[in-house]
Amino acid sequence: MTSGCRAVLTLVVIGVLALATPAAAELRVFVTNEKSDDVTVIDAASGQRIATIAVGKRPRGVTASPDGRRVYVSNSNSDSVSVIDARALTVVRTAPAGVDPEGLTFDPAGAALYVVNENELSLTILDPTTLAILKKVEVGKEPETAVASPDGKWIAVSNETSNDVHLIDTASKTVRARIAVPKNPRGMRFTKDSRRLWVASEQANDVSVIDLATMSVTRSVPTGGSRPVDVVLSADEARLYVTHGQSADVRVIDTESLRVVTTIPTGPRTWWAALTPDGRFLYVTVGRANEVAVIDTQSHAVVRRIAAGTLPWGIAIAEVP
Repeated sequence: MTSGCRAVLTLVVIGVLALATPAAAELRVFVTNEKSDDVTVIDAASGQRIATIAVGKRPRGVTASPDGRRVYVSNSNSDSVSVIDARALTVVRTAPAGVDPEGLTFDPAGAALYVVNENELSLTILDPTTLAILKKVEVGKEPETAVASPDGKWIAVSNETSNDVHLIDTASKTVRARIAVPKNPRGMRFTKDSRRLWVASEQANDVSVIDLATMSVTRSVPTGGSRPVDVVLSADEARLYVTHGQSADVRVIDTESLRVVTTIPTGPRTWWAALTPDGRFLYVTVGRANEVAVIDTQSHAVVRRIAAGTLPWGIAIAEVP
């Protein structure tokens, strides 16, 4: 074979390999800003803001589709959901989503989008492709957010005023249990095995654990901070990160002993949080500072602060293909 032929063959092989090897996903952070009516997009690798996207009035809840291609934002004062192309960073569609939509989540398969309606006392279930309303489910008073169990069987809805959590069976799309919890439940997270649900109760200043086998609270403990809002489990589930709006910090709790390991100062109105897929960094919205604080989960220190819009609220991380 001549040297020229070998060179051509090498280029062909390189080209084929390039086509066969998928590009690495880009990690992007999406932050809703309820006073500036927009979404701040952050490149996680560089920590730089890469876009500001106008959406509806008073955007709050935000979640990414399981494939990372779309980001869904609930616009509380517009009674709608906006869909953002996570790569192009443009709004591709907006549709009605019930009265005063707030927290929202996908089931793990991405087959349905669940949106809580605070002033409607209901959960709106949407087809994520057409945004058609599939069903309305009555829940408790002042529902705040929804989270999905990793096994796909449950959607949990926290209800701030009725002080309970509703568990919706995803197969029948009906309420299977109502579980009383301490006052003013807000953020929640399932364990990886879907057997337990951690719940933050803002006015009770504590976190609780619901056992899915018994459908009851089995453990509850004060966080030591004031106004806990969200809870996030570490990658190994040995630590629980609890955001606090009034004491302006994140408290780290040992999930076995339920003791506070450390306190991380973050800023006033530290509310919602999202963990990177590798578990290394925790992003939290700091509303009164109009910024996002980035916590290193190894050193338990804030390593970066990133400017957002006005009064940032919700946050979601997408692995964008």
